[in-house]
Amino acid sequence: MNNAPALDDLRNQLVAEIKSKVSLTEPVEQALRTVHREVHLPGASLADAYSDQAVSIKDNPNGPLPLSLASVPSTVAMMLVQLDVQPGDRILEIGAGTGYNAALLSELVGPDGEVTTIDIDPGVTLHARNALNEAGYEQVRVMERDGLKGAPEHGPYTKMIGTVGFWDVPGTLHDQLVEGGRFVVPLRWRGQTRSVILTRRGDSLVSEGMELCGFVPIIGQDGERTTTLPGDKIRLHHDQDLRFDAERLNDAFATPVTEIWSDTRIGREESFDGVWLRATVFEDAVCRIEVTEQALKGGVRRPAKPFRSVALVGGDSLAYLILSIDEEADPARQVHLGAAGYGPDGAALAKKLAAHITAWGADRGAVPRLTVHPVEAADQDLPEGHVIVKEDSRIVLSYA
Repeated sequence: MNNAPALDDLRNQLVAEIKSKVSLTEPVEQALRTVHREVHLPGASLADAYSDQAVSIKDNPNGPLPLSLASVPSTVAMMLVQLDVQPGDRILEIGAGTGYNAALLSELVGPDGEVTTIDIDPGVTLHARNALNEAGYEQVRVMERDGLKGAPEHGPYTKMIGTVGFWDVPGTLHDQLVEGGRFVVPLRWRGQTRSVILTRRGDSLVSEGMELCGFVPIIGQDGERTTTLPGDKIRLHHDQDLRFDAERLNDAFATPVTEIWSDTRIGREESFDGVWLRATVFEDAVCRIEVTEQALKGGVRRPAKPFRSVALVGGDSLAYLILSIDEEADPARQVHLGAAGYGPDGAALAKKLAAHITAWGADRGAVPRLTVHPVEAADQDLPEGHVIVKEDSRIVLSYA
């Protein structure tokens, strides 16, 4: 009991930090002030439990990313605002994590609602179940399930939320959502992830907004590939429907670089990930380039972010995002964005990417419309826009 005031102070401090980043609704704010995050992170210090950072709860022996973690609290809050939970909602959460998000959802749905959280990993579900019981949320249903299949026996659901990254939206989940129901999902396409608000409209899911985010990928979807150029100094990370010739692209880096500069200048702390999003609305061959320190020392033009920059690829040529910094300029305009092109068509690709940068710079708040359709949907039944074909769905993007 003596520890209660200190814990309340820590929670309130965390909420204050979250509010500096996210526009909270009153119900979400109240839930954040109520649920004890430290109960869900028994191995973490109180300082870590109440800092705005992710905490790993299960390591991955087969890769660099953990199998499960407690998400950044401000990201959790942002997605709960997107979900717009109402008292009495029936919610499916895909990715049980620590059980913390399920506890927040339980607070939001109230005594007349239901929360079902599922995870494919028995260790994760056990952790979530124990934490929820200890925190007093025995009413939350925790199930060991493949997240891609959902839990149809407890549906249909008025709301669904993914707390793992999805590369595709399977029809099995679509079918468990009521007409007009909302699905907030971290959806990945062309190498970048957005938390997308999707509303069911018949056989389609229609977006009502999206925010940049990052999540551990769901188990069972493997839609991305890596093409490593000879010498293992440059890698392209791309969707499986894109195929690149590593030898031809490697030859491109033997040609002189062409730099094309956009009309866009930004502040040093300002995000420019919107350029990547905009490119995916118009271009097929959008991917992520990773340039090692060894390649940079060898003279390759430094990307804006050496390990995560948007790139356009075409046959034996490519272009990617670059920047230059003018220390003497107005702080709001110190960073100049442009594109570097290599190969016979490198200049044309760089010009195209620079045009996307300029267009983004002129309207940085523009958000595309995204719709998800069954993979068998006919072309004439799709709305106007750029189509990306996945295994279970066809995604259409446009600014219309």
